[in-house]
Amino acid sequence: MDAKPLLSRRAAAAIRRLAVDLLAIAVLLAVAPARADAQQQLGSASGLPLPRYVSLKSDRVNLHEGPSKEHPTLWVFERAGLPVEITAEFETWRKIRDSEGTEGWVLHSLLSGRRTALVAPWKKEPILAYASDRATAVAKLAPGVVASLRRCDGAWCRVSGEGFDAYVKQEGLWGVYPGEKIE
Repeated sequence: MDAKPLLSRRAAAAIRRLAVDLLAIAVLLAVAPARADAQQQLGSASGLPLPRYVSLKSDRVNLHEGPSKEHPTLWVFERAGLPVEITAEFETWRKIRDSEGTEGWVLHSLLSGRRTALVAPWKKEPILAYASDRATAVAKLAPGVVASLRRCDGAWCRVSGEGFDAYVKQEGLWGVYPGEKIE
């Protein structure tokens, strides 16, 4: 006599996704700072600071609802080099946020430590020959341009990209924290 399964495949998959989500929440709660004035949080998998900026390694990166391929794909990024912010870690998965606030989970192998920045969507940023308010603008970068971060001193960043290598005020970039220094 054939025994009928107690759960359908769909129900079993939903239970597995829920278990993974609960485990991810437990991990996040376990590593969360106990006090607001605690030192910077470190990722449970990488040991690197959270949050932190990285960039997309590939032209096709699936953003999942949760930290597994079993979770539905929410979005597909199609722009290698795009800066994203890692806000959480779970095993080989990283929770990221883009400049528009979209959040989801990606495999860590699809991310690069190469630092890039996006010209803030709310402004056109002049690029200057040197880091000074008195410098003459040599061009303007349109909102959404992705630039490689070469160096930042906390106020100015040296950026480069196709056809430019110059300085931009740090506040006009998304992908670098206010006051952050990059060598």
